Amino acid sequence: MKATTLTALKRERAGKGAARAVRNQGLVPGVIYGDKQPPVLFSIDPRQLLAQMARPGFWTHQFEIDIEGETTLTMCQDLQVHPVSDRPIHVDFLRIRADSVVTVDVPVKFVNEERSPGLKRGGVLNVVRHEIEAHCKASEIPEVLIADLAGLDIGDSIHISAIALPAGMQPTITRDFTIATIVAPSGLKSEETGTVAATEAAPEAKA
Repeated sequence: MKATTLTALKRERAGKGAARAVRNQGLVPGVIYGDKQPPVLFSIDPRQLLAQMARPGFWTHQFEIDIEGETTLTMCQDLQVHPVSDRPIHVDFLRIRADSVVTVDVPVKFVNEERSPGLKRGGVLNVVRHEIEAHCKASEIPEVLIADLAGLDIGDSIHISAIALPAGMQPTITRDFTIATIVAPSGLKSEETGTVAATEAAPEAKA
């Protein structure tokens, strides 16, 4: 996966007052840390962050932060947003190398819904996990993990063992956990519940 370049300005002072001053200039304060090196403080135009946040897989992308001509390969570790406007107000990037092993949340993409007998019959896809947390080399992080629904009927589930993972990628949960299930539609559930209730009530009615 090719890294996306973001340009930033170096800032010298840390602390709440310094961060507030950066925000007053219309910029977002940030920090790069990790890889046993000193942290680097910077400020960045929020429009760059907003553009990347709008793309799928923001948390799995690699970013080259260009601070006045000096570039650092990173991944975003934390992004604080304003509670009302949702605009970024602080960002943390983790310094990485191509062979660094990182922990990421990779989105799950469901495909072949039209080839699922259960969904054709009106079943509902109940997603248990929209993302999978896993350990992976930074250079081999997938954009998404594909969950194939072909052939699944009502009552069937798809587990992590059915997902093709990149070589070396290990989910943080070691058991064969459920990604999604196909459940009966609420109307069918109500009909079944009503039938059971009527059956149970029948002897009482005869008495």
